[in-house]
Order: sequence, then C-alpha cells, then structure tokens
Amino acid sequence: MKVNIVRTRVSKKKSDLVFAYWLPVLTGILFFALFGIAVFNLIYRTKTIGNEIISHDVRQLVQIFKKIDHDCNIAGFDYQKNNIDYLNVGSFEGSEIGSLDLKYPSNWKGPYVKDNPTIQNKAYQVVQTRFGHFIVPGDGVKLSDGKIIGKDIVLNEKADVERMTAKGGPLNQGGASLAAKLEIGDNLFSSNVDKSIAVSVQGVRWF
Repeated sequence: MKVNIVRTRVSKKKSDLVFAYWLPVLTGILFFALFGIAVFNLIYRTKTIGNEIISHDVRQLVQIFKKIDHDCNIAGFDYQKNNIDYLNVGSFEGSEIGSLDLKYPSNWKGPYVKDNPTIQNKAYQVVQTRFGHFIVPGDGVKLSDGKIIGKDIVLNEKADVERMTAKGGPLNQGGASLAAKLEIGDNLFSSNVDKSIAVSVQGVRWF
C-alpha cells in the first residue's frame, strides 16, 4: 500500500515537472505565432492602404486636370514624363506652369490643392505614350509587390499603361488601379508624335 502511494507521488511529481517544462514552451510558441500573425496583418494592411492612397490620388488628379482642361484648354506637356508639382500655385505669368502648357492661362483657377499630392515623397507624373496621357506614381516609387516605377515598370512612349492597370497587370495591385488615363485636349500626343518623328539621328527614328 505504501509502495503504491510512493509510486503515485513520484508519478505526480514527474507529471508536474513535465507540465512545468512544456508550459513555457507552448506559451512561447503561441506568443510568437500570434506575433507573426499580427506582423503579417500589419504588413498586409500597410500595403493595402498604400494601394488605396495611390488609387485615390490618381482619381483625384484626373478630375483636377479635367477641370483645368475645361477652363484653360491644355495645349500639351513639355516632356515624355512630367512631374505634377504646380497644382498649389494661385497665379503665374505666361502660358506655361511647370511642364504644363495652356492655351488660355488667364482662366487658371488655382490653387487646386493645398499641397501637391506625393507618394513616398515623390510627385505623381503625367506620362505621354502613343496610347495617350496617363497619371502614374513618380519614378522611384516602390509598389506593394516590390516593383519600382521607372525601373521594373518602364513607362516610355510605347508603354500600354491602360493594359497595365487591368487585373493581373503591374499597375493593378490588390484590385486597385494605380494609374488612370487623361481625356484631355485634341489628340495632344498625335501632334507631339508628328514632331518627334520628324527628328532622327542617322536615319534612326525615335519611335
């Protein structure tokens, strides 16, 4: 009888020791699992919020340029890539503001924004392609999938930006379009292409 009691006590002590050993281990595993889930959710939410911010800014800029074109009639842009860093200007002299050329600059009704929108401290830009004009994040902006505008995603004259914003395209992240087409002017790009085609170097065309 006494032997059984002793064995029971020994067995109980062993169980207590095993429990005392595994409890902190299991608690640690549970803690790190929950911590990992929290970090994953934070990263995912950060990426989602970043995509939503870009998509919202792009749509807002499209509306602003539509108003500018309605009031001032956009004549063109100076470059193939044009930073949008002048929408907070109230008035200016001449027909150009930044890289934007206007037919009726006196109708300018700025400032259109308090601060020019940026993402990752980089201005948005208007790019000219053979498919039209598009508002996109600035060169150097890193998207949620790790690709960088201007490096991994090349936006030159041949870039089909509209196709890039379709589902599965590099400018469609999490279902959010990160670029938008500008419906402005009277076929601005065609006139610019005509001028560019006229320029050649040793018989090699730019386009």
